[in-house]
Amino acid sequence: MRYLTAGESHGKQLTTIIEGIPANMPLLQEDINQSLIRRQQGHGRGKRMQIEKDMADITSGVRHGYTLGSPISLVIHNDDFKHWIDIMGEDPIETNKKLRRTVSRPRPGHADLNGALKYGHRDMRNVLERSSARETAARVAAGAVAKTLLNHLGITVSGYVKEIAGITAKENNSLSIADRQRISEESPVRTLDKDVEQQMMDAIDQAKKDGDSIGGVIEVYVEGMPAGIGSYVHYDRKLDGRIAGSVMSINAFKGVEFGLGFEAARKNGSQVHDEIAWDEEDGYYRKTNRLGGFEGGMTTGMPLVVKGVMKPIPTLYKPLQSVDIETKEPFNASIERSDSCAVPAASVVMEHVVAFELAKAITEQFPHDQFPKLQQAIDDYREEIRCF
Repeated sequence: MRYLTAGESHGKQLTTIIEGIPANMPLLQEDINQSLIRRQQGHGRGKRMQIEKDMADITSGVRHGYTLGSPISLVIHNDDFKHWIDIMGEDPIETNKKLRRTVSRPRPGHADLNGALKYGHRDMRNVLERSSARETAARVAAGAVAKTLLNHLGITVSGYVKEIAGITAKENNSLSIADRQRISEESPVRTLDKDVEQQMMDAIDQAKKDGDSIGGVIEVYVEGMPAGIGSYVHYDRKLDGRIAGSVMSINAFKGVEFGLGFEAARKNGSQVHDEIAWDEEDGYYRKTNRLGGFEGGMTTGMPLVVKGVMKPIPTLYKPLQSVDIETKEPFNASIERSDSCAVPAASVVMEHVVAFELAKAITEQFPHDQFPKLQQAIDDYREEIRCF
């Protein structure tokens, strides 16, 4: 399984092409659009989300509600493009014509300057249009297809907010994954702790008032993954490594943890590793889950617990100082429309990015040309390892 995305933030559309989804898997447009709607929500979102009504058109790979086994293509139209036709259109322009909204002042923390240096763009709009987090809508669409596959295999993925601007939600390990999904969906900041919900919203509002931005920590929790998915054999087949790389590829993410994560560095081994037990009904299990469901690059059968750190969005309405690449004079950085805090929305993005890596690992490990055969293979494998 793999996918490609294409499109610019204010271009005509975003396109996702997914390869490797088994044939005869049930897939409806609403399976994808539900995820896209969730990505647009959350306290702190900017005006762009009021303009766009993200809906995916399935343009290939699905017939009569079932996948064909051929590449699936999805299109999300940008409603805002009608205001950007002259600026973002594909037709040539007169050599001496100066476009509105050209960008010559790179924003600290963005791809603007580095991308201009790499590709030789004098107008950095060529960089920021593609490096924009708008592209994550296309990634969520791909992840929604993967989540559909996982759901049919009895694997559930949930993402929610653990921390915003240093305000941390209390741990509640007794919550089922259904509870985590329900509570986070009801929360404007997608947190599981109602006691800190208003504090998080107040912090977001204050950042917006100050022309600033804030970041946070997101957790993705997964139930139903059987043990032994991934591999210890090669470094690039370790599933936790793949997940870490995908999470780090999300805009503004700067760190990934599994289970205890960095806290493990401050504890003894006896406080970190998970003792192994066995019972007749479920087979092998761990008495604790400090390692977040991974050992040796493979799943243990325990719930997967992945955390991602999102930095504050670097577009500030009180911009930091930069340098104009044309005049080399110091200036305040360019301002593009942005959120004061995108952590709640990013929890949806991270959830879907993790889901795609899990689905990819499963389709690599089991026969997957036909979805019913994949389902049977997973069922057989679960019974095999239970009786091992």
